[in-house]
Amino acid sequence: MGGDAPLKLLLDTHIWLWSLVEPARLGRRARSALASERNELWLSPLSVWELLVLAERRRVRLEGEPRSWIAEALERTPAREAPLTHEIAVRSREILSAHADPADRFLVATALVYGLTLVTADVALIEAKPCSILASR
Repeated sequence: MGGDAPLKLLLDTHIWLWSLVEPARLGRRARSALASERNELWLSPLSVWELLVLAERRRVRLEGEPRSWIAEALERTPAREAPLTHEIAVRSREILSAHADPADRFLVATALVYGLTLVTADVALIEAKPCSILASR
């Protein structure tokens, strides 16, 4: 990413989780972009919510008490909070009508409203290209 302009990157929930506990799962370009001090990282509160839902459903395992895990993870993540707004809620209903995952719709709407590039490994989102995407493959 040498001479390129800095990027404003919104981390998909799994990208955020992998960056903390399994960085080897990130694609080379994504790992490089997240590590670059030139780039700005953003995280939606929805990713915190989605991670807690995944933990409740036993689809991911968080070490220790979930609230403490999240607090520590947020401290370790050099990301700005991308607040949920009314505009994001409206946009989430106007996009990806065939896409059932509400969390993905909110993340895409967040990227669109704030002018961010979504870092994701989600093949459906990568192929749909509903916003600026940095694919982690």
